[in-house]
Amino acid sequence: MPLVDAAVYVEGRRESDGSIADVITQARTRGGMAWIGLYRPNESEMRQLALLLDLHPLAVEDTLKGHQRAKLERYGDKTFLVLQPARYLDESETVEFGEVHLFIGLDFVITVRHAENPDLAAVRRRLEATPEVLAQGPYAVAWAICDDVVDQYAPVVAGLENDIDEIEDELFSGDPNVSKRIFGLQREVIDLQHATVPLVDMFDRMQQIVTASTGKAEAPAFRDVDDHAKRVVDRVDTFRATLGSALTVHATLVEQQSNEEMRRMTEFGLEQNDQVKKVSSWAAILFAPTLVGTIYGMNFDNMPELHWQFGYALALTLMAATSITLYLVFKRKGWL
Repeated sequence: MPLVDAAVYVEGRRESDGSIADVITQARTRGGMAWIGLYRPNESEMRQLALLLDLHPLAVEDTLKGHQRAKLERYGDKTFLVLQPARYLDESETVEFGEVHLFIGLDFVITVRHAENPDLAAVRRRLEATPEVLAQGPYAVAWAICDDVVDQYAPVVAGLENDIDEIEDELFSGDPNVSKRIFGLQREVIDLQHATVPLVDMFDRMQQIVTASTGKAEAPAFRDVDDHAKRVVDRVDTFRATLGSALTVHATLVEQQSNEEMRRMTEFGLEQNDQVKKVSSWAAILFAPTLVGTIYGMNFDNMPELHWQFGYALALTLMAATSITLYLVFKRKGWL
């Protein structure tokens, strides 16, 4: 059901509820405020609502498309607000983002949720329990929703801070999955920045709008929410800087490990090369006497040196001289 709740509030108290058209009519007739809550409305429902309340087409289009970043836009005497609430999921250690749109007029406020979070029914119950706050009008509802959304960032910030502490502990463990987790956290922190950084300017403008519409010198409620948002933004900025440093340190450690592996491979290659030189040197030294012995071991009858008196001695001398010469040559080159 797109329509979650629709009611008329007079002097901060819930007087009646009904269909969207009935609630709007009663609010204008009785001088009250209409609060309409929708959940993923379709195009025809939003177009009908836009005709009843004269909503700006661009704001309606943004609501139908969804996936909008946090922003505040002013269309005449109406304000269009987009908020991105977030919650930390302990099971998966991830951050889940929602989206809520607010149309704020002089005598109405419309909330459009595109996700389960935030629980606007709880916000409505809290406001109904304090009619003196609800009697302040549509911007009191906007303040309560903004306050709830900003308060939800606190456990998200605490969860991310805990994850970053774990990464700092794992950074020197040699776990190859650390870089993947750092990148994942960076993505979540960036998304949280997109949701929170615009809030500071948005709440500053909301203070000006409330001041202009009520004639009061200041809007302390939005100023308080603004202060909370600034603290969240500062913490998130710190997280991004910390993750950037962690990624740099991890890349340095990986490079050092890679250089160490390359050094070991080089040393092994040099050692293997020395072994090859030694084997080749001894093979060459033994080849000379083997060659001489093989030639004179052929036992041919017509071999000139076969019956020579000094042939045996000459053969031994030749083998020894060749081997010694090769040994000295290889020794001088450092192969042996």
